Amino acid sequence: MSIDNKTKFMEIFGVYITNINRVLKNIKSDIMVDFIWMDQTGIIIVTNKVAFSLDFQVIEKYVKNANLIDLENVNTPWLP
Repeated sequence: MSIDNKTKFMEIFGVYITNINRVLKNIKSDIMVDFIWMDQTGIIIVTNKVAFSLDFQVIEKYVKNANLIDLENVNTPWLP
């Protein structure tokens, strides 16, 4: 994921947490995403329990699809 997309991902991470949790619930997983953090190495997604391979695949697929963020349609927060 590019640096610009990481930044845009983090600006609306609440939406992504909700959507990832919805997808995990649809596959009857007990895993829930608690929060998302970004550091120098990338985006870190913290879950409430140890995730299994299916959970990893679902989360990975969602984040890979989020890499296609259209930067023109995401508002950047600012102060007047």
